[in-house]
Amino acid sequence: MKLRTLIIDDEPIALEKLKSYVEKTPFLELTAECQSAFEAIEYLSANEADLIVTDINMPDLDGLDFVKSLPKAPMVIFTTAYPQYAVDSYRVSAVDYLLKPYGFADFHRAVGKALELYGQRHQNIPPAETAPQPGSGSLFVKVDYRYIRVSLADIRYIKGYGEYLQIYVSGSTSPLLTLSSFASIKERLTDNFLQIHRSYIVNMDHVGQIERNRVVMGPELYLPIGDSFKAPFQAYLASHAVGKPK
Repeated sequence: MKLRTLIIDDEPIALEKLKSYVEKTPFLELTAECQSAFEAIEYLSANEADLIVTDINMPDLDGLDFVKSLPKAPMVIFTTAYPQYAVDSYRVSAVDYLLKPYGFADFHRAVGKALELYGQRHQNIPPAETAPQPGSGSLFVKVDYRYIRVSLADIRYIKGYGEYLQIYVSGSTSPLLTLSSFASIKERLTDNFLQIHRSYIVNMDHVGQIERNRVVMGPELYLPIGDSFKAPFQAYLASHAVGKPK
């Protein structure tokens, strides 16, 4: 599930930047890009959107009046170079407000809020990162608007991705993407899961080899062992290995 996203900005450079940010975000689908509010109104007359990211200060019809004109507005994130519009943007129930120039991290946080809100509206569930486990051998992972049950034994490794986690499971080439942190998910994992790097947690039961300060998860798949994680990793290895190092 991806949020159908409409972007609007009368400045071509700003619109291109916004387009690149949307395309970098796994849970967004760029459905249209417009250079005016009137162009967006025409698009919405025949199409639906889950999220609109729009500039406020535009000629003829500004972003605020554009949103107010919609009979049923989707979620909205405003962008503008003028901080005085912040209060007005929240009066029309904006998800967030981005002050130009903004970076990808700011954009990612804002659309992450939209994803969370979308899940609440469509499933009537409270915000959560991972739901309680049905037992010690599995957990529920929130992906888009649903919870997916995952066996801990099937989790190969977990990669940190900004404010999100990518959970790689056996039998699938695409990871599960969830809004969470290492600290949160580590509380739900068993002792065979080790954080080996600031960006990786691995299930040691799926590690094929360990060589040259990296773990080998498969053909051409090597995960580095960070300097600050070497001591606990060596301690684990000492208690789970036989043979002396040369």
